[in-house]
Amino acid sequence: MKEALGKAGQAVEYRTADGRLVGLYIPGDFSDYTSFPPFVDTPEEQAHLAQAYKVISPQRERETKAHLTADELPLQIVLLNRDPGSYVRPHYHVNDAPAASPTRHQILICQRGRLRVGLYTKDGERMGQVVLRPGDLVLMCEGHSLEFLDPGTKIIEIKMGPFPGSDEADKVELHVDHEPAHRSP
Repeated sequence: MKEALGKAGQAVEYRTADGRLVGLYIPGDFSDYTSFPPFVDTPEEQAHLAQAYKVISPQRERETKAHLTADELPLQIVLLNRDPGSYVRPHYHVNDAPAASPTRHQILICQRGRLRVGLYTKDGERMGQVVLRPGDLVLMCEGHSLEFLDPGTKIIEIKMGPFPGSDEADKVELHVDHEPAHRSP
């Protein structure tokens, strides 16, 4: 089982033995942009950058933009590290193919305090855990648990929609042996 406690500037993937992505931890101090480069190799892609993003150098794009998730995932995480004056022209994104995922993916972003996130497969196998601190985020593709560690911890949760109408219809409880002892608030 892996535990991520804030590897300096690097993302940590949690994968099953067959390669499925269960979770992706991205620390608030992420700086490993060149390990997740955007596609800017062809003259067409470079021309698009120059027009849509006012980016002249493909190398600069590789150093300031990270595509952290595979193209086929229903939630895409892209990090941008840009200077004042950088500009992206007004646009929207086309969704011409419905997501083909057996689970609804979620992203948690820690704004204040600390939160321990357990990462599990759909079958309840614990793959690891991460402790989120302000600015950190985690993508959860399968099972997960949340343990709030500090008073007033505040997180943002981003989840695939639409909501199925009730919590019961939305969740499948995993019966695992890794839950912390219940603590009173």
